[in-house]
Parts: sequence; structure tokens; C-alpha cells
Amino acid sequence: MSYGQKISGPFSGQHIVPNSSIANNFPTYFLIKRTSTNNETFNSVSPFLVEKAITSNIGEVKSTKKLRSCDLLVEILSRKQSEQIMKIKAFSDISVTVSPRESLNSSKGVISCGELLNVPLESILKELQSQGVSHVRRISIRRDGQLLNTKHLILTFSSAKLPEYIKAGYMRLSVRLYIPNPLRCFKCQRFGHSKTSCRGTLTCARCAEMGHDSSQCTSAEKCVNYKEAHTSFSRHCSAWKIEKEIVAAKIKKQISYPEARKLVKSQTPASTTSYSSIVKKPLRGTSSIDVTGFTTPRYPSVLSPSVFSSTSVYCFFFFPSRVGEGALHEKLLPLCLLPASHGQQYTPTCWPCVATH
Repeated sequence: MSYGQKISGPFSGQHIVPNSSIANNFPTYFLIKRTSTNNETFNSVSPFLVEKAITSNIGEVKSTKKLRSCDLLVEILSRKQSEQIMKIKAFSDISVTVSPRESLNSSKGVISCGELLNVPLESILKELQSQGVSHVRRISIRRDGQLLNTKHLILTFSSAKLPEYIKAGYMRLSVRLYIPNPLRCFKCQRFGHSKTSCRGTLTCARCAEMGHDSSQCTSAEKCVNYKEAHTSFSRHCSAWKIEKEIVAAKIKKQISYPEARKLVKSQTPASTTSYSSIVKKPLRGTSSIDVTGFTTPRYPSVLSPSVFSSTSVYCFFFFPSRVGEGALHEKLLPLCLLPASHGQQYTPTCWPCVATH
């Protein structure tokens, strides 16, 4: 679970706003479809005509975007515009239909409350409906083969904007941004789409071989993405972790999925075994259960000799390319000062030390 900051944009989706403005919420995203017996789309309609038709009916809007379906997604600015846009039936002599875009006019947040652990979800929903809650789901975790309820609840709000908090009786509960797990296809095992829209080949989630599912498979585990020694649905999968970052970027930065994927890919190093990743890798610490119910480690953020065993030898070699030697040496100094084990001679382990010894 993560927190997100408010960033405006045509895919603004989920903002967190003061509760005083929740009462003024209204649909802000609308889908305009062209109705034609010949299945014509907005690809053949002048953008000038579209812009003039919209502004003449409801005034200037926040954004208008043509989707891959060739329908128009319009984001309006006021309650008055949300009422006016529903009355539009045509752009000049082009018939259209207008409807709210449900997926963008709702948002999801997480609350945590032990006092609600034994309260039925129906009762919670009934009590919270007046605050814009349209659906309640409890987060569960599987432990020792049993499905256990947690105190964490996913709330769906009938608004694109999340409230800062909700009132559950006498309790004031903060609302945190909900970031779902990556979408994985149960057919081809790839991420980013579902089985219903898959054009790929049936692939085993256990062994990554094509032509069968995983229900009766006993072959060695292999991931379909990077051919690693784990199942395709493992949360240790590098592809799963990258997809999780993409979903988080999409929601936190309030951008489209393709934009989020491009952003994360541009920030992901080509090699996943770089020396910098080894230095930054957490070494030890405690763990806790996050709001998704999974164990999350907590580690010291600064390397120090005390982290390592006094009877171990750690040999790391790095040849600098685009990074400064001075800054790198400061990071690697704790490693270079480590004692050798069993009377072995001290050997410097980073390039600046090697160069000066």
C-alpha cells in the first residue's frame, strides 16, 4: 500500500482532498460515442468541429482525449457542465451518446480499524454510504492454508477524489491510496491484460511450457517472463516487481498505464545485477505485515561495518564509468574496512582503494 500526491492531468483518477469538498463531488469524466449505422468513428471527424461542438454546449472543458477505441473522453470542470454534457445528442449533424466513465469517476482507498474486524461488510457499507462509499471489501491473508480476515478494508468511493478520512461512528479513520496488485493473464501468464482479451497461447504457470495449464503439472518451476526458477505467479518474480512499480506509478502520478510503463522502464537499469543494486540491497532487519497482508522487511538505510560479521571476507570489485570515484568510494568505504577472516591478509575491495594500495 502506498501514498500518492495530487497531480493534475487527464488521467487524474484518484486525488486525496479535504473532506469539506466531498459533498460537492460530481462525475467529471464522460465518454462520448458516435452513433452510426456504418460504424463510423471520430477518426473521420474534424477536431475543430468536435471542439466547437463541446464548447458551444457546455463551455471550455479541462481536457478532451480520443481513446484507442476512437471514442472521446472528456473531463469537465463543474457540476453545471456535468449536467449539461449529458444533454448533448449531436455534434452538428453527427449523432452521439454521452455517459459517465464509471472507472474514472470512482476511487479506492484503504482504512484500518480493529474495531470493525467482526462487523459485517453490509453493515459497514450501510453506515458509510452517506460519505460516498459505494463498496466495501476486506483484505484477507492466507496463513498455514487458512484464509484469515484482517482489520484492513478497501473502500470504493463514488468520486474520482479520495477523502482524507472517513468517520466510522465516533472514530476518525485516515484513508490511504489503494494500489492493487499487477494484472496477470491466466492464459499466457503475461502481465498487463486479462484472459478474456488475451491473444497469446495457453502457457503453464508452473513450468512456462505452452499447451497445458498448471493444474496437473509436476515439472520444475520456471517463470515465463525471465525463465527464472520460480512459478510465473511468484511474487519474487522480477517481472512482477516491475509491474507493481508500474501500477504504483500509474496511481501515484495519475497517468495512463502506457505512460506509467514507459516511465518505469526508463528508470529501470538494463542489468539487474549492477554493483549499485548490491550496495543498496537491504542486509538485515525486522519485518512487518503491511496493509496488503504480506511480509515487508525493514532494513537500515546506511551500510556500516557493524552490519557484517567480523569473520567474513567480502570481495566486491567495481570499475567506475559514469559515476564519480569520490562519491563511490564513500559508499564502498565500509566494505573496504571489513576485517579479513582467519588471519588472511587485508585486501582493498573497491577501485579507489585498489588504485591507492
